[in-house]
Amino acid sequence: MKTERIAALEELHLKRSPRPLVTRFAIDYHYAGLHLYSDLPLWEKAARSMAYAIDQLPIFVEETDRIGGRASILFEDPLREVDPDLDFLTGAANAVLDEFPDIKELQANQLVGYTGKGHITWYFDRILSMGITGLKAQFEDALTRAADQEASEFYQGVIIMLDALQAFNDKHISAYREMGNDTLADCMAKVPRYPAETFREAVQSFYMQYIIVMKENPFGGNGPGRLDYYLWPYLEQDIAAGRCTLEEAKEIIDELFLRIDERISIWDGWVEAITVGGSHPNGSSAVNPLTYIMIESIIDLNITHPCVYVRLPKIPDEKLLSACARYLLSGKNRAQVLYDPTIIAALMKRGMFYRDAVEYACGGCMEIAPQGSSSDFIFNGWHNVPKLLEVMITGGICLKTGKKLNGVHADKDLAGYATFEEFYQAFMDEARRLNYMFLREQDIYSEYSHTHRPSYLISSMMDDCLARGRNMHAGGARYHDYGCAPVGIPNVVDGLFAIKEAVFEQKICTAEELIAAMKANYQGYERLQAQLRQLPKYGNNIEEIDTFAHRVFCDYNDTFSSYRNRFGGVGKPIYFTFTFSAEAAAILGATPDGRNAGLPVAHGVTPHSASMTSGITSAILSTGKLPCETFTGGASTMWDMDSEWATQPLMEAILKTFLQQGGQIFQGNTTPLKELLLAQEHPEDYPNLIVRVGGYSARFTGLGKDLQDEIIGRIRHKK
Repeated sequence: MKTERIAALEELHLKRSPRPLVTRFAIDYHYAGLHLYSDLPLWEKAARSMAYAIDQLPIFVEETDRIGGRASILFEDPLREVDPDLDFLTGAANAVLDEFPDIKELQANQLVGYTGKGHITWYFDRILSMGITGLKAQFEDALTRAADQEASEFYQGVIIMLDALQAFNDKHISAYREMGNDTLADCMAKVPRYPAETFREAVQSFYMQYIIVMKENPFGGNGPGRLDYYLWPYLEQDIAAGRCTLEEAKEIIDELFLRIDERISIWDGWVEAITVGGSHPNGSSAVNPLTYIMIESIIDLNITHPCVYVRLPKIPDEKLLSACARYLLSGKNRAQVLYDPTIIAALMKRGMFYRDAVEYACGGCMEIAPQGSSSDFIFNGWHNVPKLLEVMITGGICLKTGKKLNGVHADKDLAGYATFEEFYQAFMDEARRLNYMFLREQDIYSEYSHTHRPSYLISSMMDDCLARGRNMHAGGARYHDYGCAPVGIPNVVDGLFAIKEAVFEQKICTAEELIAAMKANYQGYERLQAQLRQLPKYGNNIEEIDTFAHRVFCDYNDTFSSYRNRFGGVGKPIYFTFTFSAEAAAILGATPDGRNAGLPVAHGVTPHSASMTSGITSAILSTGKLPCETFTGGASTMWDMDSEWATQPLMEAILKTFLQQGGQIFQGNTTPLKELLLAQEHPEDYPNLIVRVGGYSARFTGLGKDLQDEIIGRIRHKK
């Protein structure tokens, strides 16, 4: 339960959240590059401009603070001058267009997704255990032995940024002393400069570096990762020494979570994840009392950040399963549960060392990557795969506009293929080509990030940047993978299976008849539509189509994993939906399995809502037959349940079934449909109703109507 102090802080935070703290950080950064450091080489200009912007940051302190400092958001002025040397986006975008002239049209039709940044974790414990002084000493020593000029520049850039972090921390000390808060001032005089010795010091050291890491890398999807794992040793020692109780630790975590939400509360989709629980390298459970504190904290608080995701070890005990079930039922639709054996096996299939795979976390929505070992290109976009199937059927014609899409190699329609296998191979070949285009695009952006976005601070806390003498974009990170979300693959499974059965095997219709029916959105083709809908669908534990789904996922995943990027990294499919279900539907025509145009697509690897006619157990059994070891970026499932049916014992049983079937990621909603409808009609009465959208949770009334309707229209499992 919340203490009175935390309840008061939360109430104040919710009143303030529409008016977050803002700064001129980006303006100061570019001003410094243009006017103060314009003559410096680019590596030094980037470091000193960032340090200058940090130095210009105002500090925000209050008498009630027990954790020092506050994270503000960026104030973006569209009229500001932009230093081209510090802006990697324009040059990279132009280079992409030069290589792929049709990419704008492909992106407009969401066949090839956008380029993003973020979704990264870092080893924040290095400053906790060594202090800035210890970490800085490592880079000063490396500087004396730098293998080449680039390594020397990297080490110097890190030192500049560590000094900027320390200087920003020190500006708070006198402010707190003037307030009479000598306890906090004394704490900040020690950490993060020196190693933390107590739990409170460790939290303070973490939070101060968090503020500056998020200034250097202010992108959605950056998160601390395994916060309970690296903070627990400090709390364990405090409890043994009588310095702190679990109740006091809970209040510290509550305040920390409010601070994290404070920076991004107006952007529910700006996901910062904390991954709790999990396993030790020896395979034993890493779940500890702080794991439960963090779960209880997010249940108690009425905020959307941080996203607290629970890792379940190989044999989770009943207490942990019970806590997860309670979180799913009572956690305001914010819970996400991940299963270690399946996810670790997938990461090792990608080629990771076990010692790294066991360290996995989610930096943002649900993409999986080892803590502090991957660059921030792990999730960069999404693909509308049902749309690709549509244009392969029609010979490149968009059913929504009737126009030919440039950039898609579809020189004939379905009627031009003699066999299903010929069509299937053509579809996969085009998927491979478009995925290659997307992944090559990431290589171009990575090349520009190498020089224009060196990210010295976060790189200083990543494997193996110190040893290689390179920032994370320049090949310093141990794993340099690219990923995106292939949206709607379950719909593609149903669609391809319908083509195979209806056109080529059962001869229910000709290819020409199917194309005509799809163009007409099945108006005048109701009998054919009914026949197509009667064909088996993925999600009902039917062996024939589940085996077919296994094949489709394997083949599509191979279109990613066969790519090798500039540093030997791979392409990774990340099966989640974010806001993409409704976005994909907006440009999707009728589908070959009998669905009408405009219906939202499936979430992650979850069967489509309309396909799950045999209950949640059958649907989970179907997902359990998928090639989970090839889901190297993570695969989420969305299970919205009737709130009256989903009791605590039942939720525990469903979770056990999911784990037994080898699922990766479990999430869903339990808010009654009636409440959602009332919130849509009277949003002023439901300002803090939180729902699981897909990869993140958000306030329902802040979503667009298309997303609200998609959530309302999902199946609510009752059996």
